[in-house]
Amino acid sequence: MNMDYQARILLVEDDASQASLLTLELRRRGLEVLALRSGEEAIKVLDDQAFDLVITDLKLGGVDGLRVLQAAKKAQPDLEVLLITGHGSVDSAVAAMKAGAFDYLTKPVEPEELGIVLAKAMERRRLLGEVQRLREEVKGKYSFEGIVYASPSMRKVLDLVQKVAATEATVLIQGESGTGKELIARAIHEKGSRRTGAFVAINCGALPEGLLESELFGHVKGSFTGADRNKRGLFEEANGGTLFLDEISETTPSLQVKLLRALQESEIRRVGDNHPIKVSGRLVVATNKDLGKLVAQDKFREDLFYRLKVFPIQIPPLRERPEDILPLAEHFLRKARKKIGGKADRFAPEAAQALRSYSWPGNVRELEHAIERVLIMSSASAVRLSDLPPEMQQSSGPGVSKAAAFSANLEEIEKRHILEVYRSCGGNVAETAKQLGIGRNTLWRKLKAFGLGAQ
Repeated sequence: MNMDYQARILLVEDDASQASLLTLELRRRGLEVLALRSGEEAIKVLDDQAFDLVITDLKLGGVDGLRVLQAAKKAQPDLEVLLITGHGSVDSAVAAMKAGAFDYLTKPVEPEELGIVLAKAMERRRLLGEVQRLREEVKGKYSFEGIVYASPSMRKVLDLVQKVAATEATVLIQGESGTGKELIARAIHEKGSRRTGAFVAINCGALPEGLLESELFGHVKGSFTGADRNKRGLFEEANGGTLFLDEISETTPSLQVKLLRALQESEIRRVGDNHPIKVSGRLVVATNKDLGKLVAQDKFREDLFYRLKVFPIQIPPLRERPEDILPLAEHFLRKARKKIGGKADRFAPEAAQALRSYSWPGNVRELEHAIERVLIMSSASAVRLSDLPPEMQQSSGPGVSKAAAFSANLEEIEKRHILEVYRSCGGNVAETAKQLGIGRNTLWRKLKAFGLGAQ
């Protein structure tokens, strides 16, 4: 995925010589051009294919440029349209701009003027996309410096982040649920050369195959029921930035084939479209499973595995880095006080010892949720042992050593934690999976193993 993105232009011009000149000029600038001679053809193509920009003559035989403009905006609301007009039709062009056109050019079109307007149109499209992404990223971007740690093992992880961020290598982040894999992915993005681009993330285990494919690769109008307009996929949204695919192990074999092709060819095809689109973005993937074992069990493609495992990073679970527990707890306490208020601003010694002794099967995510809960429960200036959940209070009892807590039956702890979250969510599978940070299919399997029917 290191090839430059090649913007796709639809040119509508019924003058053969003018169309030929513009096509040559656009291709000289590294743009891909589809040149059509009529508005009727253009409207039909806009229904089936996606473009980055439309350039159309205002005066066309039959369907005119204004109709092409309307069709373009209907197919892709964010699509910019440039109009070409003769000197005698400038008033019409201005009126068309009020209808949504970006700008107009007068005949004969000068290459220098074309280049200026093209640059402005493409920059506007990029900025609009960036604004939309920023609105969606309501939590804001994480920074490398925002990662809280004290342990040597996390220092090693961040050393790896620092080294790989300066490259374009594909990164495979492995670690248990809740260890902070997305935070590490964002750190790689923020420290890399693509930090000015978008960080686009998706949980592959949260969507069924058909919807996930549409989200990743986009789709064209009419490709399936409900596809009423063309849609850019996340591979395109991440052009110039980073695409983060969490729970990559949850993808189906057929989708893995498409992901492999995208990596090998640096191009994708929207659902329902045979036209390839070049993409340029960094890929970071994550999993809470051992992909090597899945390959050996024929549950994950071996060729894709080696494509992804260019630079692996393993995040240790929280129980293996107890030095990080209290610094993280104090960080989450400050964060929770800003969010929900509360009196407590520190931990009493016995509470701090209990936090350090607990095995944290849900890792950092469980710790953050626990701190929010204890802040609500606490009425004193310091979090007391009695404010902690019962299982954490027990971890600090007489005769219970840190080593004993760590050697507890992790499967039983995981089961207890999942059932607690499941009940707190009222038996809602989707919300429980979201809280736990795992895919719904994964949760269904675990609930079935616990003897519970998923709703």
